[in-house]
Amino acid sequence: MQPRLDFYKASPDAAKAMIALEAAVNKLGLEPSLLELVKLRASQINGCAYCVDLHSSDARKHGESERRLHAVAVWQEAPFFSERERAALAWTESLTRIADTRAPDADYEWLSSQFDERERVNLTVAINAINGWNRLAIGFRSVSAT
Repeated sequence: MQPRLDFYKASPDAAKAMIALEAAVNKLGLEPSLLELVKLRASQINGCAYCVDLHSSDARKHGESERRLHAVAVWQEAPFFSERERAALAWTESLTRIADTRAPDADYEWLSSQFDERERVNLTVAINAINGWNRLAIGFRSVSAT
């Protein structure tokens, strides 16, 4: 795969806006390990190799186990995730696949049972951010470091 362009160089202002969004997400009070699971799952769904590599590595830095990282793709069947993590992963899938799911009430109810109103908004912003990063990385063919 050949990179199409370096979006950081092509539009520094747009890149700065995304970086500012990411910095804001990281200050919203959600657990770093939860955020990395969400980022990894959205990136898997979107097929973003660059972001899967990045967030697998970042999750390990936050103490995530290999076992759980490998199981994120099949979190529904894996016994390694808390109810809060499962609700977040379900919401991540619903919003990442929004054209197909329309964010079903059942997923929102599950989310509401584990996250207060502020956390629901914060998690949704985090999901929006990673989906944006995925679209930049996939669209411009960002390549992971080897």
